[in-house]
Amino acid sequence: MGIRYMVLLAALCGLSTAQGFDLKQDLKKKLEEAKQKVQPAETPSDAAAPSEAQALLADFSVDEEIKIGRQIAGNLLGASPLVPDEALQVYVNKVGRWVASQSERPDLAWHFGVIESADINAFAIPGGYVFLTRGLYQRLRNEAELAGVLAHEVAHVTRKHHLKILQKSKLLDIGAKALGRQAGEHDRLRNLIGSGAEVMARSLDKDAEYEADRMGVVLAGRAGYDPFGLPVVLQQVGQVKKDDTAVALLFKTHPHPDARLGQLDLAIGQRFDDLSGPTLESRLYRLRP
Repeated sequence: MGIRYMVLLAALCGLSTAQGFDLKQDLKKKLEEAKQKVQPAETPSDAAAPSEAQALLADFSVDEEIKIGRQIAGNLLGASPLVPDEALQVYVNKVGRWVASQSERPDLAWHFGVIESADINAFAIPGGYVFLTRGLYQRLRNEAELAGVLAHEVAHVTRKHHLKILQKSKLLDIGAKALGRQAGEHDRLRNLIGSGAEVMARSLDKDAEYEADRMGVVLAGRAGYDPFGLPVVLQQVGQVKKDDTAVALLFKTHPHPDARLGQLDLAIGQRFDDLSGPTLESRLYRLRP
């Protein structure tokens, strides 16, 4: 193992996952501190390619993000396929793409779908893939509520919340397993994709969820819908009993809806009271029983 990898490993092991931190900045700081103490001669092999951790720290291009998302979406659909209702899928894509067009990433190739699952949940995947479950869709009462749910997930993608947790989780894995081999671009993407399914079932930072809620309300309102569609859905889901298996994963990976509503109230207050966009109840596509 080269001295550069030993220094990097020491830096990673010094990070605490129990405290909030900027992983990229902390890692750079610790590396600089270590370099001041040890200045080894760089071998040609060390200089030729970045370490795996250094590669994972790099920013992603849009193409890389889409490749990661496409594979993760394929894994998800392999376990829970789309509901076999073409009209439903077309409808959800129309609503989702209109909402996404109001975001800061309107040119991303957005894809939306409803998957076969009785759970009450929705998922955002890097690269513009958004899915909600049949169980959640069947609880929606109008198009504004659908738009609010999709807007929340669109916000996760635009803010790259899941990409960030993928990077952090893989960096911590590298430190824990003392990996010191060099990695190219293919390894970088493969490693992130490999942990994608696991990350989709893990919690995001609660602040990321609160941010997506705030942005979801704004995006839905900007798209012309009643901005309170998402809060209404949160109220409904919050009334489901905690021991109901349909919300087991949702409640495990998200703050409770009551906490999310409280944060929305603190952030927005009465600023949206004068906005009363349409709910479009009659336009909501009704799933066959």
